Amino acid sequence: MIGKYTHAVVRGVPASLAQESDGQVDLARAQRESGVYSGILRQKLGLQVMELPANDDLPRGQLIGDTAVVIADTALITRPAIPARRKETEGLQKLFEELKFRVCELTDENATLDASDILFTGSEIFVGLSKWTNIRGAEMVAKTYQDYAVSTVPVSGDLHLKSFCSMGGPDTLVIGSSDCAKKALKVMEQLTDHHYETLTVPDDPAANCIYARVGPKSNVLVHRSAEEYPNSVQVFQKLTDYTLVPASCTEMSKLGGCLTACSILINRKLEI
Repeated sequence: MIGKYTHAVVRGVPASLAQESDGQVDLARAQRESGVYSGILRQKLGLQVMELPANDDLPRGQLIGDTAVVIADTALITRPAIPARRKETEGLQKLFEELKFRVCELTDENATLDASDILFTGSEIFVGLSKWTNIRGAEMVAKTYQDYAVSTVPVSGDLHLKSFCSMGGPDTLVIGSSDCAKKALKVMEQLTDHHYETLTVPDDPAANCIYARVGPKSNVLVHRSAEEYPNSVQVFQKLTDYTLVPASCTEMSKLGGCLTACSILINRKLEI
């Protein structure tokens, strides 16, 4: 079910991030934003947060959401397009096995897959074919999750599919306003038999949100802050039956990161 989670996996921000970004990233601010983000997962979403330590050998390690696709009882460990990022997947198999998941790992040397290119709607899976994810990676997703229809969506430039879209509810797609976002939405609408409501926001990065069901009735939407995207926040404020939780992601966004990339969200009724 979309939005039902029990655990979140995050990773701390290493000092090496500043060098990785050629000084673009304000390290102290990135660490503060990471701390606030983890606090939101714990306090606002009620999740058990499993925090992996910062590792200077993994400068982009905070973007742990790129490293695994978790749907139903199966975790697929990805193969990031940037070779240096492939070390980020180490240790994940053991973690998922402890949580009693069926674990698959993408080992095909011709395949690339970033989980930020995977949009799971609850009834089907869209895979962005991008600079980061190729057709072999998409084929592995289809092979792993045979219970769901899997469709591919072309994504141009340096973007991931979820750079400009995310699920804002069980049948609601939050989508940006750029030409790239509009083209992707059109493709998705052509490929699906399911009807999705769309919530269009003016800023593509703001379309990447975290939707969660907290308790039996509460809808929570973690979204980019008004400081970053005031016009998009005005759109979210029309969602009167949602609890809105702002979260800044200014520093990791400088490296293409987004809110959903900063954690792996898991629905598992187990204690480890």
